Parts: sequence; C-alpha cells; structure tokens
Amino acid sequence: MIEEMTALDDNGKLGVKPCSTPMIPNLQLAKEGELFKDPERYKRLVGKLNYLIVTQPDIAYFVDENCLRRGEWWTALSNGEIAGDKEWQRQGERRRVIQVYESGARILDGSFMTQDLNLVVNGNESGNASEGCTVLSASISDPYVLLTMTDGSIRLLVGDSSSCSVSVSAPAAFGSSKKCVSSCTLYHDKGVEPWLRMTSTDAWLSTGVGETIDGTDGSLQDQGDIYCVACYDNGDLEIFDVPNFISVFYVDKFVSGKSHLVDHQISDLQKPSEVDQNSQELISHGRNESSQNMKVIEVAMQRWSGQHSRPFLFGILTDGTILCYHAYLFENTDSASKIDDSVSIDNSVSSSNMSSSRLRNLRFLRVPLDIQGRDDMPNGTLSRRLSIFKNISGYQGLFLCGSRPAWFMVFRERLRVHPQLCDGPIVAFTVLHNVNCNHGLIYVTSQGVLKICQLPSTSNYDNYWPVQKVPLKGTPHQVTYFHEKNLYPVIISAPVQKPLNQVLSSMVDQDVGHVENHNLSADELQQTYSVEEFEIRILEPEKSGGPWQTRATIAMHSSENALTIRVVTLLNATTKENETLLAVGTAYVQGEDVAARGRVLLFSVGKDADNSQTLVSEVYSKELKGAISALASLQGHLLIASGPKIILHKWTGAELNGIAFYDVPPLYVVSLNIVKNFILLGDIHKSIYFLSWKEQGAQLSLLAKDFGSLDCYATEFLIDGSTLSLTVSDDQKNIQIFYYAPKSTESWKGQKLLSRAEFHVGAHVTKFLRLQMLSTSSDKACSTVSDKTNRFALLFGTLDGSIGCIAPLDELTFRRLQSLQKKLGDAVPHVGGLNPRSFRQFHSNGKVHRRGPDSIVDCELLCHYEMLPLEEQLEIAHQIGTTRSQILSNLNDLSLGTSFL
Repeated sequence: MIEEMTALDDNGKLGVKPCSTPMIPNLQLAKEGELFKDPERYKRLVGKLNYLIVTQPDIAYFVDENCLRRGEWWTALSNGEIAGDKEWQRQGERRRVIQVYESGARILDGSFMTQDLNLVVNGNESGNASEGCTVLSASISDPYVLLTMTDGSIRLLVGDSSSCSVSVSAPAAFGSSKKCVSSCTLYHDKGVEPWLRMTSTDAWLSTGVGETIDGTDGSLQDQGDIYCVACYDNGDLEIFDVPNFISVFYVDKFVSGKSHLVDHQISDLQKPSEVDQNSQELISHGRNESSQNMKVIEVAMQRWSGQHSRPFLFGILTDGTILCYHAYLFENTDSASKIDDSVSIDNSVSSSNMSSSRLRNLRFLRVPLDIQGRDDMPNGTLSRRLSIFKNISGYQGLFLCGSRPAWFMVFRERLRVHPQLCDGPIVAFTVLHNVNCNHGLIYVTSQGVLKICQLPSTSNYDNYWPVQKVPLKGTPHQVTYFHEKNLYPVIISAPVQKPLNQVLSSMVDQDVGHVENHNLSADELQQTYSVEEFEIRILEPEKSGGPWQTRATIAMHSSENALTIRVVTLLNATTKENETLLAVGTAYVQGEDVAARGRVLLFSVGKDADNSQTLVSEVYSKELKGAISALASLQGHLLIASGPKIILHKWTGAELNGIAFYDVPPLYVVSLNIVKNFILLGDIHKSIYFLSWKEQGAQLSLLAKDFGSLDCYATEFLIDGSTLSLTVSDDQKNIQIFYYAPKSTESWKGQKLLSRAEFHVGAHVTKFLRLQMLSTSSDKACSTVSDKTNRFALLFGTLDGSIGCIAPLDELTFRRLQSLQKKLGDAVPHVGGLNPRSFRQFHSNGKVHRRGPDSIVDCELLCHYEMLPLEEQLEIAHQIGTTRSQILSNLNDLSLGTSFL
C-alpha cells in the first residue's frame, strides 16, 4: 500500500481519486495536464493504479498507533462483514469508514481521509497520547460510535449522513456520575417491532406495526432502537437509551452473578433488608477476598435473528469468569402499581416521566455455560475477546478469543458452547464473506499466524459436541482406530432375509437339519427368515471434513458373528520386527445343541502408492474351540480369550503358536486390558481378575481377584503417576475402582483386590478409553512434573448414548473439592428436591455389599459452584477454609486436563 501511494506522489496524482470501476478504459486521472513523454512510465503508473482499484485500498489506512476498531457508516453493510465489489460500487460516496485508534479517530472515504478527530484530553500539551487520556475500547452501531477512555469517561461520536461528518460529545449522564465506566457497548435492537419496547411500562400505548410504516409507499421508517450498556467499577450495570442517555434499566452488583437480574427500582421494593445487612457483614468480616476489585472488563448484548428471539447479555470479569444472561418478559401488575405510587409520591413530574420509560418488565435469567473462561494470555496482548457473528456457514452466535477460544452458537434460543483448541490461543477474529470464501472467517493466533477458514458443513453443532453422522445402514458393535493408516475398522451387522431351507442347510450338524426338513412342508421351507450377517467395514475420514469413505469390507461366514476387533502390534519371531495387524475374534452361533467355536483372524492393512487405495489381505486364520470374545497384544505376543481360558500366542509371521495359558474360572471374558506385563480380565459374572506375565519361564500367574459376584460390562486401568488402579462397570450401572495391595492385611496376603472408590453412574457403561491428561499451568509450576505427566483419564460411553469421564486428583485437591461437594449438597437447590449424594451411592440390588471408601467427587454437582452469586461463593470458600480463586483454579485445571477432544 505504501509503495503504491509513493508512486502516486512521485507523479503528482496523490490527491486524485481512482475510477469507479476498472472496466472503463478511458484515462480518468485528470482532465488537464501534460501528456507523458515516456510510454513505459505511463504503463507502469496505469498498472499500479489498476492494482489499487482492483484490490480496494479503502479497507486500510496506516496509523502509527494501535488500531482498536474499524467500521462502516451510512450504509446497509454495517454488519461487520467485508463487502464485495458490487456492494462497494453501489453504495458510492455515502459509505464512510471509521478507524478508531488510541488517540483519536479518522473518517475515510475510500483511501482518502475526510476527517481527523483528536480525542486526547486538553491537559496533554505535548501531543503524546501515552501522557493523557486515550481511547480504551470502541463500540460501533451506525450512526454512533461509543468510546471508553482510560480514565473511565465516555465519548460519543455521532455521524451526520447529510454532511458525512462526525461530531464528538460527552454524555451528561456519565459526566455527572462519580462512578468510572469499566466497559460499555452499544446494542441495536433491530426490527420493525424492537423487543425491548415490549418491556417498557408504556408498551401498551404502542400501536404496533402501523407506526413503523409510511402511509404513502409503505417503506420501513423505524429501524429499531439503540441502547448503551455500561458497567461501572463498583460492579453495577446500567442501560441507557441513545442518544438521550436516559437510564432505562439499572442492576445493582452485576458482578455478583445473580440468578436473575431485575431493575434496581423494583428490586429495592421487593428484596428484604436482611440481604444488604448480610452482604455488609460479609465484607466487614474480610471474607470478600478480592470482590472489591472485581469488575466487568468486557460486555456485549445481542439479539440474533429467529422466531421469538430474545437478547443475550454477556460479561467477562477480571478473573475470567463469563456471565451469560437471557432476557425475558415478566409482567407483574402488583409491583408495577407499587412503583407508580412511590414515583408519584417521592419524585417530581420530570422524574416520573423518566421512570415511565423504564424497562420495568425486563428480566434476565442466568444461563449456565459449560466452559472455563479463565484466560492465561499476558496482559496487553488481548484487547477484545467477544466477537459477534451473524452468518458463518449459516450459523450465528459469538466467538470467544483467548488462550482457550470457544464458539457460542445459538440454536432455538439455546447456546451451544464448542471449544476450539486446535491452533492454540487466538488473539483476533472476524467474519469474511466473498466469492473465494463464502460465509467464512479469519482469525489470528498468538504466534502471528493468520488463517482463513470455513466451518465444516457435515457437522451438526446443535449438540453438546459437534456431531457428524456417518450412515452405515447397519448396527455398529465395536470400533477401533488404526493410527498408522488413519482408518477406523468397525464391526457391523445388518439383517438379511433368507429362505428357511438356506438357514437350515448352513448348520454344521447336517443330521439335525435333515430331520427338520422332514417335518416342514415345501411352502414353509420357502418362507424367509431374518438373519444377522456380520462384516468388518474399514472407514476413512476425509481430511476436508467431508463424508467418510468405505475403503474395504471383510465379510464373515454364514452364522459367524464378529465379537471383537483390535489393532495389535506383534513381534515377528522370524524377522525380529514389529508388525501392526488388525486382529478379529469371531464366534459361530448355531444353536445350543452345537458346540461353540470361533476363529481368530489377522489382516494386514496397507495403501496402494498409485491410487491411494486401501489394501486388506488376510495373513492368518485359525479356528479354535470356544468363542473368541477378547483380544489384546502383550509385549509383542497375542493374548486370546477363547472360551473358559486365555492363551498367549507367539507370532512367527505365518503361524500363531501358544506359549502360555491360564485356566481362569470365568464363564465368558468380556474385556482384556494390558499395561506393561499386567493383565486385567473382566468376566460376565465373576467380576475381575488381575494377572501378570513373566517372560522368563513363560508364565501367566494370578495376582489377585475380586471375590464378589459382579456382572462385569467393561474394564480398564486407571493410571495416576506410579499408582495403578483397576476400573470396572457392572449391570447395576455402577463403577468400582480397585487396587492391588499385597502387603495389606485386608487383601488376604494379596489374593483379594481392595476397593478404592465406588459410585453410581445411572447408565450402563460398556466401554472405557484411556487417554492421557493434558498438562495445566499448575502442573508446569509444580516441581514434581514427572508424576503429573504420567496421568491418564478414562473416557467412557454408555448404552443410553451419554459420554462421561473419570480423572484422578491429587490428595490436596480432592480434599478441598470433597469439602466443597458436601457444602453444595445443601447450598444448591436440586432438581425435584433429589439428593445427589444419595443418587451416587452404590446400588447393589439387594445383594450383600460392603460399602467402599468415599473417594469420588461429583463434577456435575461442583459445576454449580460458579453459578452461585459471588457472595455465596466467598462464604462457602471461607467455610471450608480456602479461597474462591483456589477453587476456581482447581476446577479450571480439571477442565483443561480432560479437554483432549
């Protein structure tokens, strides 16, 4: 940009405007002047001017200070999007661009400045912006720009559409107040019938749509109302109408995070005096911690499009807490009559007129957010965190910048929060819509990387997590991940209609089928029968976020069910190299009169270098007695659960040779888990067994087991540093955590597994997935980092479609959160009056059960702590002997450590 302006200055054409379109061939630089003698010089100048025209230099203007905001005025394109070529030409000279920086603002007409406003206070004689009062933040709503200054004052820029000029004023409402403004924003209540008008006391006087339509041509004359939302240093919030700046709504102690927000006039008449006395006593006892320094550093208010939509109010506190409120209409004639009586008695006529315009029927309900807003960005690196968008791939909401950015998407007046952790901290965000990027976005990371993106169209964001549905046309039973090839092998079954004679002929015992044929007529043999046929389908996700593709299919035999699938790493005894293979265990289901048998299958998966086609080849197949219900790789060997025993095999490259076995008494093995040389085995009715493998002597030995009768659904190891625990879920929707302590007298000389924790989930857990926890800021500051890094959490899935997580805690954090959990059991109103402590008790269904230790904290209950008012948070923290910041830090570290998705 600077090079092109220098070229114009050298030729004396810096003050002229470029042509309105690059398609006009005539010379439009000037009507008068000398012709160029050098044709090459003329061609270079025309080429540079064409570059300026095509690239639209009106979107940039250099200033030697931090640019806070940029926006457009007097145009229909005031939605924050970058306009395309057509809109830029059609608006003509009525469009103006305002650029706000620290010491002032500039009005631009294209690439030319039409007005320069100096906003530095008069006391700054030297002109150095750092010595005086400068602009802290800006909010733009055509034709107003609201500026927050560093001294807490407010400036309002008003644009005149007729003269295309800007005037500066200081609202008297803020000048007379002794309170400093910590943050403010403009809210444009758009529409033919603005929503906030319905909440005013004189809303019944409105005649509706008739007021907003001109009688001659029917054009819309009312484009809505504009309000100023201001937050003060003392934590209060106030809403003014613009440009009169008459207070219409006032909230006392907005930073407290109360469950409901009510206008101060109404709350004064309704709330008892004991509330103020209790809060004063709380402060006098020194329990307010840092509540006096708590203030709102950023505020935003927005009503997105949609039927029956209502405004949302957002606020970010100094400690990173995010407050979210949803407005609603509340009509109470009794309280309104009380206010009218008090106004008529105590106030003058002018003040009563002012009170009649208040939004008395406006209420705000706090909305819980499943996100931790504490930000670790250094001071001064991030100015604005909330960015509102109205159409990114058809979605609307706001984006939260910072060290842990997140999307807030609005669906049917409900917020869906989706964290974005793929690129680290994000310092800037905006929308982008043009031909090359249709309804996309731009963001800049803390490393200075700028990315232009679009949201994947295949994902559904109206859920707790973004969901992408992959049509299988069958029932999935198990899935595993092939990391080296980025493939997902899935066991799928689908019902197939077959004639009855084909079903009978497929039975192994032909004599039985022969006898049955004599008892059936020819018509009965031709009737169809539904049979489940199994197959292994290998899926590959598209890198661009498109639909998944089926790369290969492995069909099973008739009456053969695939039970388990694993990606295993086996040591080839011949070549002494590790091979990654796909292992499948099956079982033939042919009735109770036929002996059970199954197959173990090994497949090699590769890709063709020419066409990237996935190649699947069977390298081994063997039939064994009993169903192959579980598989696992153990130090280069393959461990197989076949019927009532487990067998360890050695892979030679062509054969599986058994080297060790253990005849465990279980009925049916449902899971096998391996950590180093330790084996966790889960049985369908005999609970869990803990075994070890010794290479020397080739021995599988039993270390300990649970002597209780437990119908096991799933098992997994839980690792916390050097501590190894065994986790199991049962048919009563419980989860138990055991540990091995051979030196304890309660373990019967190490034969019995001891209970570490137990609790009730409320759903059948069928799968555990062990994932390493992410490091947090407290882990990095801790001296013993080795124990913190070797910490894993268990992600589990249930039969009712829910997903949960179990994570280990250090002793000090656990004791603190356990004390908090006991307090919240009484402080938080529960749904239906139910007790969460009773719900989490172990359910034994009438069986004799010895109660285990209370070593579990319920995060579903702990998350209610942030929803309590600030005063209650401080009081509870004081009662358990800690601070609010310490509790929030523990919850934040736990949330960050388990954010592995």
